[in-house]
Amino acid sequence: MKKTVLALTMAASVLALSACSDKSEGEVILTSKAGDITQTELYEKMKETIGENTLQLMAIEKVLADKYTVTDKEVKAEVDKAKEQLGEQFDMYLVQQGHTTESFTEMMRLNLLQEKALVDGVEVSDKEVDKRIEEMNTELTARHVLLADEETALEVKKKLEEGADFAEVAKEFSTEEAAKDTGGDLGTFGYGAMVAEFWNGAYALELNTISEPVQSEHGFHIIEVTAKGKAAEAQATKDDTEKIREEIRFEKADPNTIIEKVGKLMKDADVKVTDEELKAALDMFLAKDEKEADKEEKETKEK
Repeated sequence: MKKTVLALTMAASVLALSACSDKSEGEVILTSKAGDITQTELYEKMKETIGENTLQLMAIEKVLADKYTVTDKEVKAEVDKAKEQLGEQFDMYLVQQGHTTESFTEMMRLNLLQEKALVDGVEVSDKEVDKRIEEMNTELTARHVLLADEETALEVKKKLEEGADFAEVAKEFSTEEAAKDTGGDLGTFGYGAMVAEFWNGAYALELNTISEPVQSEHGFHIIEVTAKGKAAEAQATKDDTEKIREEIRFEKADPNTIIEKVGKLMKDADVKVTDEELKAALDMFLAKDEKEADKEEKETKEK
């Protein structure tokens, strides 16, 4: 399941706070012999605890939805995908995350809006798509030595280039437990079987050459590809072009730009927080502009 670009959550309580604003200000929502609780009291209490997060979520969704379109069909597809991935654990996941089905669905909608903003303006060429299709239909046969640091990886690379037996070096130096039996042999594998950094490093290699250290989440790999050929079963065709283009677009997008993009949308929409208690809710998006405005106002007064 994809994580939200801004790593936001939308618990049921967040939606409850926004729902409070639809009720009349003094409406009694709980009665007891010990005293009543009004909508205003609930709203104020919830504002203290989750008010800033709620306002941030609502503002982000409002400005994104004004520019980008996410259909109910798209949202349902994301929810169904999550249900398929989590299986019988889906309901437990909702409980653990503080979600209702409705709030989870709304979070998926916000995720999709963020993703559309993130990839906006990211170009993917036909050449990039053709290369990805070729990769997806390729199988590699390779072996590697996994090391904890780059310095050791370079030492191992030198040994191999000087003619040391690959399997013996892997058995001696590799941090991969299985290497003691396999000698670093990975067999034949296709696109997606390995982490992206490993695949990219291996795919770019000439046959029977020793790679530079390739860093991944597992450590530093020294790789040798001994065979490259067409996969027994194709993973992609020209019919998948648009789907693959979208995948590459998302891979190329820089997550660090999302705050700037949302901030620009808020500026264009002239978003202003008028509640002093919630003033800081949109600081990450509007603080710079507000500081500039304060500076301009100060300079104007001084004149």
